[in-house]
Amino acid sequence: MNAAETHDDEVKVIKDAVGNVLQDGDTVTVMKDLKVKGSSLVVKVGTKVKNIRLVDGDHDIDCKIDGIGAMKLKSEFVKKV
Repeated sequence: MNAAETHDDEVKVIKDAVGNVLQDGDTVTVMKDLKVKGSSLVVKVGTKVKNIRLVDGDHDIDCKIDGIGAMKLKSEFVKKV
């Protein structure tokens, strides 16, 4: 087995702020007021975000928030419901 084969088998595990493993389609709750970059809007503590999608990158959650629209969130600021 060469090095390329071992890297293909690895799956990135994304966890929320308290250590729960997140999966596509989960519902999460925002744990901190988050300012929306380039806007005066704020995502308030306790906001429920349904049907998340996990993506690669610094902001590892892709979602749609009611009243705000499509956003990317960091998993360290959410808790699985």
